[in-house]
Amino acid sequence: MSNTTALYRKYRPSNFTEVKDQDHIVSVLEGAIKKGEIPHAILFSGTRGTGKTTLARIFAQAIGTKDLDLYEIDAASNRGIDDVRELKEAVHTMPYESEHKVYIIDEVHMLTKEAFNALLKTLEEPPAHVVFILATTEEEKLLDTILSRCQVFRMHSPSRAVLSSMVTEVAKKEGFTLEADAAELIAIAADGSFRDALGVTQKVIMASGDKIGDIDEVAGIIGAPKLQTVLALLDAINDKNKEAALEAVAMAVSANVDMKLFMRVILEHVRAVMLLRNMPNKQEEILSAFGTDTKVKLTEYAKSAKDINSKLLLSLLGATDLASRSPIPQAPLEIVIVDTLSE
Repeated sequence: MSNTTALYRKYRPSNFTEVKDQDHIVSVLEGAIKKGEIPHAILFSGTRGTGKTTLARIFAQAIGTKDLDLYEIDAASNRGIDDVRELKEAVHTMPYESEHKVYIIDEVHMLTKEAFNALLKTLEEPPAHVVFILATTEEEKLLDTILSRCQVFRMHSPSRAVLSSMVTEVAKKEGFTLEADAAELIAIAADGSFRDALGVTQKVIMASGDKIGDIDEVAGIIGAPKLQTVLALLDAINDKNKEAALEAVAMAVSANVDMKLFMRVILEHVRAVMLLRNMPNKQEEILSAFGTDTKVKLTEYAKSAKDINSKLLLSLLGATDLASRSPIPQAPLEIVIVDTLSE
């Protein structure tokens, strides 16, 4: 693997068939192209790393726009009225080599109010040869008048299963093997971002001493909890041992584990137990992302651990949200443990 090439660049989709988990958008765009009904303004909205600008480039390429007629503008650094005025003048010049000139404006919500108003006028009556593709992570900051002039497409955050499958596949192409629960941990850490998932995978491949990445190696590299710590906490809850459960949290803190990530990993395990208990016929599917030892443990919990249930899951969801805002990140989890095991 080249040290200079980021994996998210190397494996960025280059056509519609390679785009993952956005079928609801791809099918509409392909249909519009086949009918020759190209929207003059498109907005891609979604969280970071979901592929908004990648999809914009693919669409531009699919309508035959050459590189010379494709313009990418970062609104975060070109956000003023003067920048938009320059754009307004430039759109009227004809394309050099293509039928359409395409302007991709990333992070469009960063434009100033004056720039928004100037852009609005351009969107109202764009030249026939111009297509605007706007991208934003914060759609709620856009004026309704902007939204009403765009075909709005909301990107899905990729599921954990999609991210896990993708990083496993990419690692394999790079001559590296990610074990199932290691890939799952990367997917959790990526928090719905293709880019972040591949960034973490690259770190793991670079830092690993061999060609295999197991869960504890990945945990050490990305600041996630080791499997032993996760299972120690779940064992303590299963045994109604409040002190041991709190000690497991302290162990994670002393290992400098990212507490929000720790809680999300715990969430995934507790959710799996709840689903196993209520959907026994789906056992293989529910456990597919976990390693062999973890599968055994989760199956045992589903049969015996009365305190690992939907009520605990609900408490953990609230505590996970609080963890990033708490001055003591582990406190919300400690409260959940005390409350759960004091009943």
